[in-house]
Amino acid sequence: MRFEPVAPVRAYERVVEQIEQAVISGELKPGERLPSERELMTQFGVGRSTIREALRVLQAAEMIRSRPGDPRGPEVLAASPAALHRSMHRLARADHVGLAELLQFRMILDGSAHLLAAELRTEADLTGLDAALESMREGVSRGYAEFSRADVAFHEVIARISRNPLLVISEEVVRGVVLELIEDKLEHASNRTSLMRAWLAHHAEVLDAIRAEDGTAAAHLAKQALYDNYAEYVPAGQRTLLTPLLRP
Repeated sequence: MRFEPVAPVRAYERVVEQIEQAVISGELKPGERLPSERELMTQFGVGRSTIREALRVLQAAEMIRSRPGDPRGPEVLAASPAALHRSMHRLARADHVGLAELLQFRMILDGSAHLLAAELRTEADLTGLDAALESMREGVSRGYAEFSRADVAFHEVIARISRNPLLVISEEVVRGVVLELIEDKLEHASNRTSLMRAWLAHHAEVLDAIRAEDGTAAAHLAKQALYDNYAEYVPAGQRTLLTPLLRP
């Protein structure tokens, strides 16, 4: 029997864990104040440097806001979509997360978003998708920048239809990082107009499926398009991470 070495846990990490748990459970609510440094030292049984390091970590995570000289103690902050966006962006760009994992995650997100869009869309949502598709159609003649902006708008509408802010943020972050990591296929293509027309036809198919409330078809179209456009940038041996997502 062999045991693996364990990483030592610093005292400030335990302080962070307890305060985080109090915020997550609702015991500490947004707008409330933590006790003073001196009181926290007494309650946790640690020194000033430990408390200050814990508060620094919590402030960097945007869970609290501390003002120098404020006698009332650090303020607990409400959960922020912007903070989640920044955290996800850092994670998605981490060295240990490769293109195959990012593309796999995006296929899962896009498939789910398109499925939900077909089930939950309203007439107002369809109007927004129609407008984005029309902008893409105009962008074919106006140039790549216009086309790309309309493409992003189309996907943003689909994500918002889910009414789930976590899905909206995740979609936005992963879509952006994937495009950062891949040399833009459209921007450097010699047959740019043909590619834009092909992507326009794909988006029109997606909109038809969403309008018809066919979530299965919409999800499959989304995942297949991602695979067709980006799998070539993934090493052949890692494409097995993606192909199961193409099955009906």
